[in-house]
Order: sequence, then C-alpha cells, then structure tokens
Amino acid sequence: SAARSQPGQEFNHGLVLSREPLAPGAVFTVRIDRKVNSWSGSIEIGVTALDPNHLDFPSSATGLKGGSWIISGCSVLRDGRSILEEYGQDLDQLGEGDRVGIQRTANGELRLWVNGQDCGVAATGIPPRVWAVVDLYGKCTQITVVPGSPEEPSVPEPPPLRSAGFSSMELSEVVSNAILSAYNGSLLNVSLGSPPADPAPCGAPPMTSNDALLFHEKCGTLIKLSNNNKTAERRRPLDEFNNGVVMTNRPLRDNEMFEIRIDKLVDKWSGSIEIGVTTHNPNNLEYPATMTNLRSGTIMMSGCGILTNGKGTRREYCEFSLDELQEGDHIGLTRKSNNALHFYINGIDQGVATTLTPLVVYGVVDLYGMAVKVTIVHNHNHSDRLRRNNAIMRALSPDVGRRAIDAAGNEPEPERLLFHPNCGQKAAIINEGRTALRPHATDDFNHGVVLSNRPLRNGEVFQVRIDKMVDKWAGSIEIGVTTHNPTYLQLPSTMTNLRSGTWMMTGNGVMHNGTTILDEYGHNLDRLKAGDTVGVVRKEDGTLHFFVNGVAQGPAAWNVPPNIHAVVDLYGQAAQATVVDDADLLPLPDDLSEGNNQLSPSSPSSVASGSDLRFHQLHGSNAVITNGGRTALRQNCRSEFNDAIVISSRPLRDGELFEIVIQKMVDRWSGSIEAGVTAIRPEDLEFPNTMTDIDYDTWMLSGTAIMQDGNTLRNNYGCDLDSLTTGSRIGMMRTAKGDLHYFINGVDQGVACSGLPPGKEVYAVVDLYGQCVQVSITSATGPMDNSLSTSNITEKSFPIHSPVPGVTHRFHSSCGKNVAFQDDGCRATRVASFCHGIVFSMKELKTDEIFEVKIEEMDEKWSGTVHIGLTTLLPLDAPHTVAGLPPSVLELRAKVTWLVTGSEVHRNGVLQRQNYGCSLERLGVGSRVGVRRGADDTMHILIDGEDMGPAATGVAKNVYVVLDLYGRVTAVSIVSSTALEEADGTKPPSITSEPYSEEEEEEEATPVGSDVPAVTSAMEFLENHGKNILLSNGNLTATRVSSYNQGIVVVAQPLPPQRLFQVRPDSLNQQWTSSLSLGVIGSSPERLNFPATACSLKRSTWLLQRDSVFHNSLKICENYGPNLDTCPEGTVLGLLVDAGGCLHLFVNGMDQGAAAQDIPQPCHILIDLYGQCEQVGAGGGDMEKADVVDGIKESVCWTPPVDLNTMKTCEYHALCARFKDLLLLPDNYFAEDPKFSLCYCESCHKLRGDEAYYKRGEPPRDYALPFGWCRFNLRVNPQLEVASTSKKWHIAYHGTNVGAVRRTLDQGELVPAGSASILSCCPVKADPQGGGGEYHEPEENSSQGHGESQRLLLSPTLRYAGLEPFATKVQFKDPKSHRQHAAQLAFQVCVRPGSYKVCAQSLAAPEPLDPRFSSAEIEWVTKEKGATVLHGLLIRVE
Repeated sequence: SAARSQPGQEFNHGLVLSREPLAPGAVFTVRIDRKVNSWSGSIEIGVTALDPNHLDFPSSATGLKGGSWIISGCSVLRDGRSILEEYGQDLDQLGEGDRVGIQRTANGELRLWVNGQDCGVAATGIPPRVWAVVDLYGKCTQITVVPGSPEEPSVPEPPPLRSAGFSSMELSEVVSNAILSAYNGSLLNVSLGSPPADPAPCGAPPMTSNDALLFHEKCGTLIKLSNNNKTAERRRPLDEFNNGVVMTNRPLRDNEMFEIRIDKLVDKWSGSIEIGVTTHNPNNLEYPATMTNLRSGTIMMSGCGILTNGKGTRREYCEFSLDELQEGDHIGLTRKSNNALHFYINGIDQGVATTLTPLVVYGVVDLYGMAVKVTIVHNHNHSDRLRRNNAIMRALSPDVGRRAIDAAGNEPEPERLLFHPNCGQKAAIINEGRTALRPHATDDFNHGVVLSNRPLRNGEVFQVRIDKMVDKWAGSIEIGVTTHNPTYLQLPSTMTNLRSGTWMMTGNGVMHNGTTILDEYGHNLDRLKAGDTVGVVRKEDGTLHFFVNGVAQGPAAWNVPPNIHAVVDLYGQAAQATVVDDADLLPLPDDLSEGNNQLSPSSPSSVASGSDLRFHQLHGSNAVITNGGRTALRQNCRSEFNDAIVISSRPLRDGELFEIVIQKMVDRWSGSIEAGVTAIRPEDLEFPNTMTDIDYDTWMLSGTAIMQDGNTLRNNYGCDLDSLTTGSRIGMMRTAKGDLHYFINGVDQGVACSGLPPGKEVYAVVDLYGQCVQVSITSATGPMDNSLSTSNITEKSFPIHSPVPGVTHRFHSSCGKNVAFQDDGCRATRVASFCHGIVFSMKELKTDEIFEVKIEEMDEKWSGTVHIGLTTLLPLDAPHTVAGLPPSVLELRAKVTWLVTGSEVHRNGVLQRQNYGCSLERLGVGSRVGVRRGADDTMHILIDGEDMGPAATGVAKNVYVVLDLYGRVTAVSIVSSTALEEADGTKPPSITSEPYSEEEEEEEATPVGSDVPAVTSAMEFLENHGKNILLSNGNLTATRVSSYNQGIVVVAQPLPPQRLFQVRPDSLNQQWTSSLSLGVIGSSPERLNFPATACSLKRSTWLLQRDSVFHNSLKICENYGPNLDTCPEGTVLGLLVDAGGCLHLFVNGMDQGAAAQDIPQPCHILIDLYGQCEQVGAGGGDMEKADVVDGIKESVCWTPPVDLNTMKTCEYHALCARFKDLLLLPDNYFAEDPKFSLCYCESCHKLRGDEAYYKRGEPPRDYALPFGWCRFNLRVNPQLEVASTSKKWHIAYHGTNVGAVRRTLDQGELVPAGSASILSCCPVKADPQGGGGEYHEPEENSSQGHGESQRLLLSPTLRYAGLEPFATKVQFKDPKSHRQHAAQLAFQVCVRPGSYKVCAQSLAAPEPLDPRFSSAEIEWVTKEKGATVLHGLLIRVE
C-alpha cells in the first residue's frame, strides 16, 4: 500500500513506481482505498523507461520525461505532451474500491484496465523495459496493489497481497527522498502489508481547517470577486490602474502553494501584476492603492525583483519579469517551514526570495496596471502543468529547461539533418523526416513552424527546397536558427513571435527575438518560387549567414551561440519544403566579418555606416550589443532603468561626429538618454549604474544639464535630451580646440563645454537610461542608416480579402408602420409623419461587431433625430398594438432596451446619463452612426467611425440593434458587414475643423517664379492600389471611397529624371484630421501589398508627410516646405527628381528645395489619400500667371502654420484650459490636437508677431483678434459646407454665459432661445427711458415668438461683445492654485455675408470701445437660421 501524508494540505509529490520492470502482457493493478474532496484531479497511471533507482522525482507523473507515458483523466501524455485527448474512462471519476491497471503488451502497446475492463490501446511503440507509475494526485490519497489480469473478472474483495504471479510486482521502496526532506517529513507512507485500519499518518498534526484558499471578501475598492471568491477582477481597467489589491481568506500554511492564473490583461498601462505575502490581517487592513505603498510586514515580487516594505531588496530575483507574463500564465508562492519564501512561475521554482518570512502571512495579489483578472488555481491537472512547463521553456533563457534524457533510452544521434517530428499545429512531417508541409495550405497561413532534428555543427549548412506554393496568401517561407530544443518547445504560430534565442530571415529583413535588426538584407524571400532553395549556416566565429539558391547573402548576425537548431517557417504562400544536401552551395567567403564592408554592391548590407565606429564589446550589465556592434539596447526595459552604459569601440578623432538614433522608448520611467564623452578607456572603466556617477575625466549631457565628473557645470543648454522621442538623432563631437558640441537631428546646439584635453583620447559614451531603450549608430557624413528599423515587430501578411469583406448587414422585416425597405433590406425610409420609424437588425449583434448606417435623407421641417441602441427583444416578438410597433423607440419597454437619444442614454425609457459623447442632433446627410457591443458587456456608439466610449454597461449578450428613424432623419442605409474589418494599426483621425489661424491667411504669398520644369504627360495611376481606392477618368483620378486609410496609389510609369509630375487634391473631407502624403518608391509596385498607410512602407521609400520628410518610416528632415495637412483643395503639388538624384517638392509651381538625396532610378510616384484627402487628379498642368494670382486670392498658395509651441509654457493658457475642464464639455466638440488652440495673452501674441486686425470674407471686412482671451478651436458641424464658410464668410464674436455653452454646442450654431444667451438681444437697461437698445427680447406670448425669429447680436471685436452685460462673469476656484478667479465666455463664429445688419451699438459707453470700429458699425444683428458657424470657444480669466 502507498498513502500520501497530509492529504488535506498537499495534493502532489505522491509518485510511486513498481519495484521491477513490467513483464510483457502483465497488468499492474492498484485499488483506490481512499479519496478526499479537498482537491480536484485524481489518480494518474502509466509507464516510464526511467530507472527509479536513478530518478529525480518530479512533483507529478506528467512531469516525467525521457520515455514516459501517463494516463491522466481521459488524456494520454507522452513526456508531458498530450498525444490523445479522449481515451477510455475518466480516471478522475473513479471512486474508492475501483481498480485501475496498466499493461504493456508483447507487441509494445500500452493498455489501460479499469475494473477488469480493457479500455483499448492508449499508445504504441512502448520500449520493452518499462516500470509502472502511479501518481497519488489530488483526491486520491491511498492505493493498494491487487492481482489483475486481462482474463480475470472484477473481484469485489481484495485477496492477499502476495498472490501468485505478482511476487515481483510490489511497490518500489524508492521514493522521492529529496522532495520529502524538503518538507521535513514523509508525505508518502509506504508499506507492503495490508492497509492500516487508521490511515492517518503517524505524528501528523491534526488539521485545524480544511478551508481551501480563496480571496478574502474585503478587498481593494475596484475589485469584483466572483466564482465563489476564487476569481478577482479590477473594474474599469481602461480608466483605472490601481486600487486592485486582494488577499487570501486565511493565513498560508507551511509549504502550502498559493497559485493564481492570469486571466485577462489590457495593454493600456505599464507595469503589471505583483504578488507576495503580508502579515496584515485583511479584516483590519485599510487597503492601499498599491501594495508596495505598505511600509511594514509586506514582501512583494514586482517585475523581476523583490520589494520588502516598499523598498527594493533584490533587483534581479528571477530570469524574467512579471510584467512580461501573458494571459494563461501561472504565478505561485510558498512559505517553507524554514521561513524561506519561494516564488513559482508556470510551476517552476524561482529559488529563495527571502529567508526571513514571518510565521503568519497572508497571500496578497495586486492587480496593477496591465493585470485585470486572476483566478486561484486549485486544480493542478495535467493540461495546466503541461502548459506551464511549455511556457517556462519559452520564457526562460534557452539553456534553462534543457534536460538530458537518460542514456539508456537515447538513440544514437543521426548524422543526416532532417526535420524534427515535433512541428507546428498545421504542419506535418513526411518522407522519413525529409519533407515538411502544411496539408491545408489554402485554409491556414501560419502554424507551420518546423525545426531540425539535431543542432547544427559549426559551418554546417541547413538547406531546404521549396516544393509547393499557393497564391492565396501574402508572405512566404522564413528560415533561421534557435537555441530552443524542439523536444520541449511549444511552437508558436510564427517563429518571429518567439522572444528569446531566435534569429530569422523574413522577407529581406533579419529579426532577432522578434525585433528587426536588419531591414534590408539579401534576396527577398517573399519573391521565391517553387524549386528555389534557402539555407542557413553558423560559422565558427559566431556569425550567421543565409543562402538563396546557393548564393551567400552576407553576414546577418553576430555572436550567435553554438548548439542551435535550424528553423523553417512554412508561412503564407510556402506550403511544402524538403531538406536538400549542401553540395551545390557556392563557397562562403572567409573575409566577411563584422568589420568588413567589402560586400557586393547589390548586397543591402553594404548600405551600413561607412564609419568603423561601433559600440565596444564591454558595456553595462543590462546592455546588449547587436547588429554587428551598431545597435545597443537595454534588456528587461520595463523592470530595469539603468546599468546600460555603452561606449564607442575606439576614441573619437578631432572633429569626428559620433551620432546615434533613438529607436525605441518606453513610458514607464522618468528621465531618458544621457550622452557625452570620457577619457577613460573601456578596459579601465568599471561600469557604474549611470555615467553621471563617474567622478573623473567624464563630460555628460543629462536633460539640459552639462555635467563634468558628476558635477553640474551649467543648466539650460540648448537642447533637452529628456524631451527627445523615437527617431531623434543625437551626436557629439570634440573639436581640435577641446570644445564639446552636441547635434540634435543634425543641428549644432553650440558649445556645451570647453577645456577637454585636446591631446587626450576621448570615447563617446551613451547611457540608455530611463525611457530610452534602444539606439543605433548612424552615418556621420551622410543620411542616417535606414536599414535599422524602429519597429519591434514585423508586419505579418494575412489573407488577402476581397474589396467587399463579409456579408452586408440587413434590416429585419419587423418595423414601424411608416417604414419601407429598399435595396434588399439595406435601406430603410420613413415614408410619412415624423414617427413610427422603428427598425431592427436582421440578426443578433456579435461581440465587438459594428452595425453602422449612413444618413441618406433628412426633412428639416421636423425636429429630433435618429435614435440608436440595443434590445433583448426579438423582432418577431415585438409587441403589436392596433397600429403596430409604438411610435417611438423610447416606448419600447417589453424587454430591456438600451438607447442613445441626442446626448442622453436611456434604459427602458429611464434616463441613465446625460452629456454622452457628441450629440446625435448634429448628424447630417452623409453622417454615419453605429453601435457596438463590447466583450466587456458595454454598449458603444460610433459617429463617423469614431468611438464615443461606453454608453451603457451590463448589456446582455443576445441583443439586436434597434434604430428609430425619428424627426429629421427619414432614410438610412447600412454600410457595415458581418465580418469585422482588420485593425489597421493606425489611429483613426477624428472629426475636426480645418486648422488655421487668422495670421496665416494675411501673409503675402511668394510670387511664383517663371522657371518651371517641364510637366510630364500620360502619367496614370497603377491598377494595384489600396483597397479603399477607386480609379476613374482613365486612371487619372483616384478616389478613396470609404474609411480614412487604405488609400495608397502609385503612378504606373516610372518618373523620368528632370520631369515634374503634378497632382491636385480635388476633394477634402473636414471630418478627418491629417491629409495626403506623397513621395517616391524605389521598388516595383506591381506586386506590392500596400499597408494601411504609406508611413508603414519601410523599403526604398521617401515620403513627404505634414512638414517632414521620411525615409523608410524614419524621419530624416523637419520643417520642410508647407504643412501638407493644411493643403487646400485645388493646390497643385509636384514632385521632381533632379539630375543629382535629389527629390524636390513644387507647390503651385514653386520649388521648395531638395527634400532628400540619392533617390534611385527608376522610381515611382506614391500618393497616400489619407484623412481629409479623398480624391486627387493626376497632372496639374502648366500654370499661367493669372491662375497663380487667383490662387493667392483664394489662399491656394498657403503658408506653414504658426509655431504654437509657446502654449506649452504659457501659464495663462493653462489657467484658461483648467477653467474649460471645469465646464465638463465633451471633448468631441473640440479639435483633438491641442495645438489648434491659440492663446492671445500679451506674451503669446507678441511672440508670434500678430497684427491687431485682419480682413476676412467676400467682400473683405475687418475683425479684431481677441487679445487677452484664449481660443479653443471647435469642430465644424459636418452638415455645413466647410470650404465656403472658412474662406468667404466674415468673422465675428458673440458673448455668452456658462449656462448657454453646452446647448449652443449641441446645436452647432448660435440659436436664439429665450435662455440660450444673454446676447439674444436681451433688453439692456442702459437708458432708463427705454431708449438704450434697438432690439428687445419679446414677451413670452408676443407675436414675435410665433411669427418672427429672434435676433442675435454679434460684433467684429471682443472689446464690445466681451462686455459684462453680454459675457457674464462667473467665479471659480483654480484647482491648481486654489485661488479665486473670474471668467468670461464667448464664441468666435463665421457669419454669412448679407445675413446680418450693421447697427449702432445698443449699449451706451462713455468713450469708443475699439479705435478700428465706430459706434455705428460695432454691432451686427442677424435673425437668419444657419447664418453662423461656431469656430472657437473663447475664454478670458481675471
């Protein structure tokens, strides 16, 4: 008999084996004597080829490797990996008295016997010498060996133990002594007699409680407990990142495992889960926001370190960080009886964290940052352990987790390279291991990873031939090497997802651990065809080389360790490959080493920096040098912020520039990169935590401070390193005079310090500190090295969709009595009245599926607008009255209905919240409105593609979309489909008004020169283009027909040198921000798979975007030419490549200068119709002088916008912004980019050089700038003609009060309502006799209220419109300074010429208010609806 001690406290470490190997055909049978209900899981049984006399016992049978077959539950596992999921009877369901046996037949089959019944073949190929294995796991705590054979029936009473034929089948006395000693006593009692009457272990302390570990009911303020308090979840995970602390319901026992599983993560925050123990009783604890705030009795693991009472005590406790764990990973901890605290990651012990753990501690989990939901793990079944073991093999360094298989079970290592049988989910190995294929290549494009069956020897080439390809997918074969052993590796969907020990060639780039290290390398693998070959080899010097069709492509990586396996990823088009001999390979040159640049001219590797400067091999402990010494990065960047100093490989020469580019940053830390020079040789430098700790021969720039030997020499140097972002370039140079200069993006920032010893060698030094994670050396004399990508991942190919993805949504036939359907149920029209327009979706709305309609027709004689929401009501079961469905959806209350009307949210007709999102009242013809039910049971409304955020929570799962064609909206059509579109990876632009300032339009346009290059003709757009593009007019016009991206077009013919190609934006949609970008591409565009935006193109691409120039997605120039985002319709843009290979931009025929150099030939024009730009026409034609003059009058020759960076430091602007925040106005009403706000305080407007007055409109009319106010630009109502209002209407001001602002914004224009504004011509009592004002507000029942519109008062100057009677002052307390202030509000509006009357001022004043405007023209009055357009909200604070 065998019994597991302390069955109420321990569930594992109950492994026993038979004393002797199994005889062929014999059945080793045990009877279950005792079970407990404290645990899940139960007995596990099987065989192993491992000799028990030399076995290091694992915690469970499924941890056995080296030839072990285990049956657990109803699954069969081999060496810990499942080979059969549904087999026989579920062992977990067996009870006390049931018998279970295991048999190896003479022909090598493994069979399970349950109560004398054969369950069939569980596995084949079992070695002849195996031992029986029984695991007393979970509920099973005691067993006894009993006789059993295939022929015998079930026997209810156990016969004597030593029956004939079973004398050699006794339980082994060899048990896990090492494991038992760790627990200070035997957990497993072994006897060879009958089971004792009292199975309780001798000497074991009595159990005081059998309570399973749960979460305590008292927890953090945002925690929600479920699943019988086994699951904890942080509420509002996208809004809050802390207040997520939970603790166990009781103290932990000695050696008790407290383990949790991560169920849900979000990617919005930095930092993640933290776990540990505390002496605080949860009943008495006032929970902190985060557990590391506690300063007593608390030990926590955070990142990869240990914090005691909130202070770091061990910085590098384990191999990897908790911040990098994924959903499904497990974290556990145990307090040993010797007071040692151990943490476990996916079941693997990370070692002793501390030896001073208090006696009484509770388990504690902090759901911080990314971590949202966890569950306590009680069921340690085989699938969990298998997943954890495979995960840890992934996460740890590749050498950790390799286990030597017992020599007795090892076969001789094969000499020939073949594929390993462990392959991807969608792959198969055939032809005796020589061939790998994806059998269903037309159905799946990934999960085709295969590895070599043994490690590569130095200089040994692994080469495969592509046998078969399919043309359904994009992307193709990828090849490389990995340090991971295929026996233990859980293969990813694609090999570039692996984040350790892996080098892969993909396309024509090279990736290391999922990060691109070479973006232009060798032949493009995506262009290979069936019959082509690819290969890889590691040389003795650690360099990695790839071959394509036998031709060496040059060194791809350095310092690659030995004992690596070859990897082939049958991805995308690649469907089958076969291992071939390397006899036909061209010899590998011996002179291709790290510092050798003598590559073939066609090799992309030759474009690297021509300088021999590299990073030195000596560096800080957290730094890693890659890419042949050109790239440096800080590992564990989210858990480590320092110890990452790197230094140049040799001293700098006088006047030599050492320049780097920032390639990656994280937002977890404060501070950033520090750079400088040191006279200390790398061999003599003991690398400190940060370089400013050095107290001799070192000069550094940190932030804006120049430091020498750790002391600050000066502050406020010309640049701030802490403000640099990804793509910024930093250079340093020592002159012959001993001056140190810094260069930011190629611009000299001046002398930083003097007195560097001119005769002494100095090395460049860079400290990858805080936010800065990765940098690369650029070319010091030419353009930066763009072979280095700033991206961390490669954009993978996915199935190529048809232009119309999915099946279009439909309306249900059940509808309101006034609704008629057209277009096969895709269009709904209300044919009468203003109500009875309810419609439903045809089917239930799936999770995260968007149902979207476009407004086609409106009738302005009605008020109100469309209502939209979700309902649990089945359309067929809708309650019918005599007249059908109710007249309004607000009366639909038979089932739960969530509804948005205007800016209000209703549930079953009851108001739930106000001021939600952008009011539906502002929708016009062409506007789109949609609804989505999120996976978190929230309802979201989308307006013109922009998510307004969660409108309601707790929404049921089975819901239909409901719309009400109410009021003005009479017809809508469906524009969505059942298939969700793929995420584009680019943030959608938002609805906004055209960004402009008054100052821009008054600047004189530069005269157009007469020397205009010849314009090309017969240049048309290529048929291969973005999926949202429609070509027309003989392919001379390109139109983006939907969304805001996927609008790339390329000119079919190459651009000849010295020829000007011109294009004209014909249509701009002001609903979006940003606009077109254009440039050239050096590769052939015929087979190019276009990304969502042109800025994602990273191969031989030069792009002009906004006012910057990009090469392969990296910014190489700023402040070039005008800002293309502000380019008006009709502007003629041209591109030309001159004889010297320089790219020029022409605006209305005027050359803006060279934008980029070394443009290859041939090249093609590329245009991205992004954001506002919806249509362009090729060929602007030659311009005449009259056209240019007219263009200047129409602001076609636009100028770059004014630099608005003064707002960043303007306290007055900040004060006005804080008051605006107090008004709680929806952000959707304002321009998204804060740079579209202008401060007109004295400092700001003088700094910009603003004039006091400008002219606007047709005919031009003066208006004054709002000096002393701050303007926040508003988004323009999409119903209005933005182009005409922004150019031809006049500018005026309208004072208002706090109560009227929101109502005015909802309407989108100034509306004369009784209480809308005191400027609605209210009677100002300046004249006691009533003669003060010309216009007065009518009485409540006056005739004007019925037949005549009320009038609005405007003024061209805020000196009048901003007077106290018009703009009422309101007192408020500044939340920052806590001082009292008075504030006023006004609107800046565009007013249509001819719609207003110029009048004398109605408010008496002792002197002229504005010298530019007389009292007879300072007041404008209008009564026309639609005569004004809101442009900006103005705030003045005293």
